[in-house]
Amino acid sequence: MKITFLGTNGWFDTDTGNTLCTVIETKDCFIVLDAGNGFYKLDKYIKGDKPIYLFLSHFHLDHVVGLHCKNKFNFKQGICIYGPKGTTAILDKIVNQPFTLPFKSELMPYRVKIMELASQKDKPLFLADFRLLDHWSPCFGYRFFLEGKTISYCVDTAPCENLIKLAQNADLFITECSFARDEIWEKPIHLNPETAAKIALEAQAKKLALTHFDASRYTTLAQRSEAERYAQKIFKDSFCAVDGMEIEI
Repeated sequence: MKITFLGTNGWFDTDTGNTLCTVIETKDCFIVLDAGNGFYKLDKYIKGDKPIYLFLSHFHLDHVVGLHCKNKFNFKQGICIYGPKGTTAILDKIVNQPFTLPFKSELMPYRVKIMELASQKDKPLFLADFRLLDHWSPCFGYRFFLEGKTISYCVDTAPCENLIKLAQNADLFITECSFARDEIWEKPIHLNPETAAKIALEAQAKKLALTHFDASRYTTLAQRSEAERYAQKIFKDSFCAVDGMEIEI
């Protein structure tokens, strides 16, 4: 199983990368995590006709703005989009005229299906769990069981019980690192590197991938490397993702 980070910035694009998008390739399917501006690179990594599933954590623009370029692809198998309750209505607003080409336009070269996760019975078989995280806008974290491995994806969140549960014993825990080292807000809405590492340690995850670096705080990749070193002091198997990074699990 291969994981590729297509966009690793939070908020906006900079020289360090595009906004958030990650793709998991298994022998049976492709799983795409969020659709920030890194989404435009998807056709470089998705080849063939395996099913494509896109999971949206929430609807802040740095997680969905890449859907604007959806019609550049020619995915004959189509894309199935999963998201929180209300996904259909929200995407019908922002992925539509006058902003961009609608999903149902005759100019779209493939079919898009939207599925809402209102309860656990709505999830596909490989999605082990999904839970609300602690953010100022409703945001889902996901836990996948793929090829005998567990991958947890939790971005845009403060520390919370659901975050620990989703990360529990994960082979790969992908989470955010929006705040800088030692930075804490009075009302937490994101993680810093040490907090993310402590959560990975408490959850007994096997590997921690830091992504979603706030573009106004992490202006260079060197700053990410510093955050990585700091996280590794707490949780040894930590690394900071960069655009184009590929790992095997």
